[in-house]
Amino acid sequence: MSDDRIAALEAKLAEMERRLTVREDELDVQKLQYLYGYLIDKCMYDQVVDLFADDCEVRFFGGVFKGKAGVKRLYIERFRKRFTHNNNGPVDGFLLDHPQIQTIVDIDEDGKTARLRGRSTMQAGRHKDYTDEAAGLGVRQWWEGGLYENIYTKGDDGKWRIKLLNYFPHWHADFDKGWAYTDPEYVPFLNTLYPEDPAGPDELYDDFFLWPTHKLLPFHMKHPITGEEMVAERWEGDIAREKAKG
Repeated sequence: MSDDRIAALEAKLAEMERRLTVREDELDVQKLQYLYGYLIDKCMYDQVVDLFADDCEVRFFGGVFKGKAGVKRLYIERFRKRFTHNNNGPVDGFLLDHPQIQTIVDIDEDGKTARLRGRSTMQAGRHKDYTDEAAGLGVRQWWEGGLYENIYTKGDDGKWRIKLLNYFPHWHADFDKGWAYTDPEYVPFLNTLYPEDPAGPDELYDDFFLWPTHKLLPFHMKHPITGEEMVAERWEGDIAREKAKG
């Protein structure tokens, strides 16, 4: 066998190994995100925190939670204490489903960074027989739809962890009324920083909105056919309405 043929076969094998690694990484990242959905469904917040890298960040409802300390404030101090009486697991009468769908995963050239765009269409609520009015936990049931634009990092141990969880809940709706009657700030935006709010974010950001405002959460990837950025136009009527609100 000639040296040229051997070199060609070695190059082909190396390319196949590269592509296999990329596909395995894509599946591992997708599996990680799916597990996040299953764990947060059942309010297993300790295990959720363990999915994050040490230098992680979460962007949520206008607030930025930094590092493992910030993530613990969000999932344990805010969610766990508010939703499950600080119990690390599901409690009777509380529903919080987070199906993870339409996930698109891309692996960067460095092989250590991954990006995911995905969707969650959530059903949530508290049953009438399990309310706690003193704690502000009354009967409630709602729909929620949101997008993820996340970043993941691959550690020296070969395991993928969440580097940035950017969850953007685009819309909410009361179960009985539907989304046509949703208040513009269905869930109050975060506006008080830690430590003034013991469960608050480290920073705030302005470019956050909820339905009926309807904008594009930017894609991490370019169009696969044209190679161009996928940028949505903003209708002049919507721009005029935003300016009128001041």
